[in-house]
Amino acid sequence: MPGNEDPEAVPFETPDIYGAYPRLSDDQIAHLAEHGDRRRTHPGDVLIREGERCETFFVVLSGSVAVVEDHGTPDEHVLRVHGPGRFLGELGLLHGQVAFYTAVAREPGEVLALSVDQLRRLVTRDPALGDLVLRACLGRRALLVGQGAGFRIIGSRYSPDTRRLREFAARNRLPHRWVDLETDEEAEALLRRFGVRPEETPLVIWRDTTLLRNPGNAELARLIGLPQLPPSNGRGDLLVVGSGPAGLAAAVHAASEGLGTTVVEAIATGGQAGTSSRIDNCFGFPSGISGAELTERGVLQATKFGAGISVPAEATRLEPRDGHYAVSFADGGEITARTVVLATGARYRRLGISGIEHLEGTSIHYSATVYEAQQCRTDPVAVVGGGNSAGQAALFLAGYAPKVYLLVRGADLGTHMSRYLIDQVERHPRVETLLHTEVTEVTGAQVLETVDVADNRTGHHRRLDVRALFVFTGAAPNTDWLSGTLALDDRGFVLTGAEAQACSVPGLWESQDRDCLTLETTLPGVFAAGDVRSGSVKRVASAVGEGAMALHFVHRHLGQA
Repeated sequence: MPGNEDPEAVPFETPDIYGAYPRLSDDQIAHLAEHGDRRRTHPGDVLIREGERCETFFVVLSGSVAVVEDHGTPDEHVLRVHGPGRFLGELGLLHGQVAFYTAVAREPGEVLALSVDQLRRLVTRDPALGDLVLRACLGRRALLVGQGAGFRIIGSRYSPDTRRLREFAARNRLPHRWVDLETDEEAEALLRRFGVRPEETPLVIWRDTTLLRNPGNAELARLIGLPQLPPSNGRGDLLVVGSGPAGLAAAVHAASEGLGTTVVEAIATGGQAGTSSRIDNCFGFPSGISGAELTERGVLQATKFGAGISVPAEATRLEPRDGHYAVSFADGGEITARTVVLATGARYRRLGISGIEHLEGTSIHYSATVYEAQQCRTDPVAVVGGGNSAGQAALFLAGYAPKVYLLVRGADLGTHMSRYLIDQVERHPRVETLLHTEVTEVTGAQVLETVDVADNRTGHHRRLDVRALFVFTGAAPNTDWLSGTLALDDRGFVLTGAEAQACSVPGLWESQDRDCLTLETTLPGVFAAGDVRSGSVKRVASAVGEGAMALHFVHRHLGQA
């Protein structure tokens, strides 16, 4: 059987890296063969083409297939070679995105072809196969990101739009490479080739055939094939605003119970948790799980049950209308639903230091993913914060940077950080924790050069030579668009339950013939879950629990409506 062929019989086959290129077993191939079609291949046959939507899952039965970038151009180069028993595709395959590479048969052989819909059905029925495919796709996407494959963003490090595009690409785990207009010699050559003046940047260039001039996030999303809502969405049962753990949990439970469910997200699925390098205290994952993998599992579950997901879709207004709720979006669109779950989460507060803005997006970051970590291989970095997110970031970055300073304002890591993380942080030889420490100044014209910190007990100052600063301090809720519509606490978090009822319009709940439900806001049928809710526990597990619990209250409301 193909799965047992000697891998050394395929010259130059790429070795399995971090589990990204597993070989399917004979039984798995036989199971897939029951649902797929066998196809003969000839040298030069293109199975997947860069820039086109991925619609087919291929398993190599015999021969070999090369994965190449810039196919058919002078810059063409081979990224991978796969032999019998391996499959083609990465994360974009599971989400219907366009391909970031071309797959070409190198010699006569045979492949097994299944539609993506067939693959989704099979992996949901076979957990072992599902785990293998998902982990491989995530690993391959990470490797593409690390190699700078995909599209190019050309722009100045001082440009807010450049920072916006880079953040959107990074948060959505899109393979890309930033070409710095200020320092990269390639930038000038590209501008000349496309006849673009520096003041017309940022640009997005892909395959030297597609040029976008300062595109909005939605335009870039359409180029890549991120999920979009259909032009006419109609009236659904539930609209979930936000796709972090709370939002995805709500969507999974709602869609699995037959409710017409739509999820909208302003930036990227996964929310703040999606940027976490590792979550070790998430129930059901004893060896830990990355935020990206947890997100992708949630997205696949939600879509499996029929939930629709749209990125980007920035909500700007919520209003009652004819017994439903209408949510308006920044692009002029609108969705109407019988109930709404608000799961917009929170964002890390920016440091209140003058002059810091021009370094944000280049060397001051509010997430720690592989995109940022790759810039820290030779220089020390600093992490600000004393919670779990800061601890996880410090440990993750210590795998790349030679030195990580963890700057904590308080006197004890145990105040806000879990014990298991404290133990790891204290044991790690590359992490130095500085307690009672606050950032007072940053210096650097183009990139961060030094950080000035002060001991908040003695006032003693110290200067740290670091090239990147990662900030994980305090949470600010994403609720500006809800001000004046719902009752918020003094920090902007959404009030629910008894607190919401106390702030509601007189007689509102009497007219409902019930009290305000535990996760319900001052609008009946509008619920809040996760970090955005006042009084919530800011942890992934509790957010998932609240998202699932919200569905219980949705059903109670719909049963009375």
